[in-house]
Amino acid sequence: MARLPVIVGFGGINSAGRTSSHQAYRRIVFDLLPSSIQQDVLLDLATLTNMAEYKNGMWHTESGESLDSASLIDSIGDSLLARTLIRRIHPDLFDVDHVVLHKSTTLNASNPDEKLSFTTKTRSLPKERPTNWQVTEISDTLSEIVVDGSLETFIKDTRPLSVKAAGQLPTGFDPSKLYQSRNHPRGLQMTVYGASDAIKSSGIDWEVIRSKVAPDQMAVYAANSIGQMDDLGFGGMLKSALMGKRTTSKHLPLGYAQMPADFVNAYILGSVGSVGTSIGACATYFFNLEKAIDGIKSGKFRVAMVGGSDAPITPEIIEGFRTMGALAEDTALLALDQISNQAEPDHTRSCRPFAQNCGFTIGESSQWTLLMDDELAIELGAEIYGAIPAVFSYADGHKKSISAPGIGNYLTMSKAMAYLQNIIGNDGLTQRTFIQAHGTSTPQNRVTESHVLSKAATSFGATDIPVVAMKAFLGHSQGTAGGDQLHLSLGVWKDGILPGITTSHAVADDVYQDGLKFQLKHEAYGKDYFDAALLNSKGFGGNNATAVLLSPNQVMKMLEKRYNAGQIDEYKAKNAKVLEAAEQYNQAAIKGEALPIYKFGFNVLGGEDLDISSNEIQLPGYDVAVNLSDIENEFSDLK
Repeated sequence: MARLPVIVGFGGINSAGRTSSHQAYRRIVFDLLPSSIQQDVLLDLATLTNMAEYKNGMWHTESGESLDSASLIDSIGDSLLARTLIRRIHPDLFDVDHVVLHKSTTLNASNPDEKLSFTTKTRSLPKERPTNWQVTEISDTLSEIVVDGSLETFIKDTRPLSVKAAGQLPTGFDPSKLYQSRNHPRGLQMTVYGASDAIKSSGIDWEVIRSKVAPDQMAVYAANSIGQMDDLGFGGMLKSALMGKRTTSKHLPLGYAQMPADFVNAYILGSVGSVGTSIGACATYFFNLEKAIDGIKSGKFRVAMVGGSDAPITPEIIEGFRTMGALAEDTALLALDQISNQAEPDHTRSCRPFAQNCGFTIGESSQWTLLMDDELAIELGAEIYGAIPAVFSYADGHKKSISAPGIGNYLTMSKAMAYLQNIIGNDGLTQRTFIQAHGTSTPQNRVTESHVLSKAATSFGATDIPVVAMKAFLGHSQGTAGGDQLHLSLGVWKDGILPGITTSHAVADDVYQDGLKFQLKHEAYGKDYFDAALLNSKGFGGNNATAVLLSPNQVMKMLEKRYNAGQIDEYKAKNAKVLEAAEQYNQAAIKGEALPIYKFGFNVLGGEDLDISSNEIQLPGYDVAVNLSDIENEFSDLK
């Protein structure tokens, strides 16, 4: 009997805001929500973006006003919304109109009969001096250089980027100010915030969870797809020498792609359990999710944290994707809309999945999913937001260009549909399931992914499976995109609204539509309409994955067959208290009173602290020991 991996907590941060309590999802479907929920979304954004501070029962603005909730929303509500989702890149990250570069040039004396000369600080002179330089010290600190001939040099310049839109975190949000960040790269700052949000969203103190589970029955699987490439990570290591700066001792280690998992283990959970990093471009989140799911189903783990944290909005990464022809450039967007009388397009509509489009929009995000086996969730009264019984991942096989699409996604989607059909039946698959598409907004994706989805859907007799694509609002957060897809899908079962691809006004003529219904508008289906969702990733290099997501109602129907009425009643009684604690955290977060978990140097253990025998290992701080006596020989038939 396999254990069912259930979602008991989720959190993070992306361009729509805080993920926990469905806040980011609600930002996307904002217009269809009741005013009371809209107010919570806006108040949360107000503290998140530092536009207001809650103190002594009132909201205090940057201008010194003290307002009640309604007055604050009336005053700055529109401004708060404008600070979210895809938009023009804000100078908080960098100035897209003046990106620094260096031009190679050769300098010569203006008079051919004279030699070029200049002065500089003596300490700035190169150790290996050109042979045509004559250097004379003119003071203790200055030297004069006379050049016999020409001088090859670089001159600092700036230029505007042709790509100016991104799914940037809400403007004004600065995770480095929320804990002692110690020059951590942006992606790791986001990790601390996002993973903390996920843990606290569960409504169960981590120490309670830890008291029920052996240290080796926990797992953390997380990564990003590119590494920390800003100036505090790999970016600084690669650029420092060329910019006349020093490489620091943190540039290399903090740049590694597995660092989000390492930070969660070392500074948030204190876990000594299984750890790993699977990297597969856009499918990275689902690859790590697959490892956790398989471990829980087999009984190897009882609780797992899956996550990702990508911060790829840097001039260098944007330029790298642009030269591939992958990003939506301003000129292409203007041409797409046949606009000739303005300098810039509507950046909020840069990403248009399955419509006439011209490239994807980069995004940044940190997403974290807390999973348990069903037995532990029932025992603790955990809120069950859904379940992920399976993830399928396959490669593309032989190909010409490494970035070209292949056949792997046909396998992942078809097997996911077959698997889901075995759980909820053909009617459930074809009539009560929606697809959360990869939907990048490139011309190639709209054709190839739609063919995958259409081919699979019609093979199972579907006529109109709804298809949505969250990148229309968030941009493409690279390896963390799967987390965005997963967590925003959960909101459908909370508020009953399926987010439409509202940036796409019409489906492109070359998109395959048989068996599918491309959802171009937000639509209220109802909280209990859908039984499941299929989350798809069609990644660069041949990294494909499809995750099966079951609704909370469907999960409870299944668990009621595994647990008797008394056990379910006991679960519900515990669950009421858990939900109360989760909402207390949500309200504290809205008021800006919840800080991230960051335990630097906390309860650091050494080998001398462990009590080791032939039967078990007892770790200080853990109620349950690591059992050594029940380790089986899986190859006993070979003795």
